[in-house]
Amino acid sequence: MQHIKRWITSLILAPILLWILIKGSTLLFAVLVSVVAIFAIREYLRIIFQNDEGSISNTIKIISYTVSMTLIISACLGSWEVLFLILAMNLLALSIFVLSRFAGNHAIFDIIAKQVLGIVYIPVSLSLLVFIKEFDGGTFWIIWLLIVVFANDTGAFYTGTFFGKRALAPNISPNKTIEGSLGGVAASMVIGFIFCRLFFNDLSLAFLTIPASFLLSIAGQIGDLFESAMKRSSNIKDSGRILPGHGGMLDRIDGLLLAIPVLYVYLVFII
Repeated sequence: MQHIKRWITSLILAPILLWILIKGSTLLFAVLVSVVAIFAIREYLRIIFQNDEGSISNTIKIISYTVSMTLIISACLGSWEVLFLILAMNLLALSIFVLSRFAGNHAIFDIIAKQVLGIVYIPVSLSLLVFIKEFDGGTFWIIWLLIVVFANDTGAFYTGTFFGKRALAPNISPNKTIEGSLGGVAASMVIGFIFCRLFFNDLSLAFLTIPASFLLSIAGQIGDLFESAMKRSSNIKDSGRILPGHGGMLDRIDGLLLAIPVLYVYLVFII
């Protein structure tokens, strides 16, 4: 039943996402990504602080949500300078927060470090999607990225279900297997090549995407395990329940978060 819910949710959301990517403006896309980032950072804070509302003041939440949204919307300007300025302002706001709370909580720096990790981990990574959309053929590359990451997840799940025997990371995610991981990598490379060949009609470019698909698959699996480790450390099964069959927003995009920077670097320096 859970697996059926996952497919139904994907089939409902996929056309909406494709319409925004293909027909919508960059600003509309940035707004969508901002909403995703806010839900994801909210779930991240809940996981990392183990639902301890006393450790996460409303101030930290407001700073995190504001910075997340501003980072992604500002990416529409295509300026790394603005992005770094916002990160600097985040540090300034956190510094003021530390000075106001240090007397009553000497562990405040641990809270700040976790907030900074969350900002780099989620909205900074997602903001790269807006930069990629502005590239030549950027919309295609984002669709290609989503397909490759989805192929990785699907290939790993089914290969692991039917052929999995050796645990990949038993202390983090006991159900994941080496066979499933290899199946995910293979599915990503094959689907990534076919999709690029069909839509770009460029054989040499399609061959260039093979190592890219490999790297994206590995990054996606690392991202998945990274979030699983966070949840295990806090004894949380799902980051949230916003997406039926998928759990939380962070559960859905955990692999994507580490795959996005890999694609960005690949497009800038190789393709």
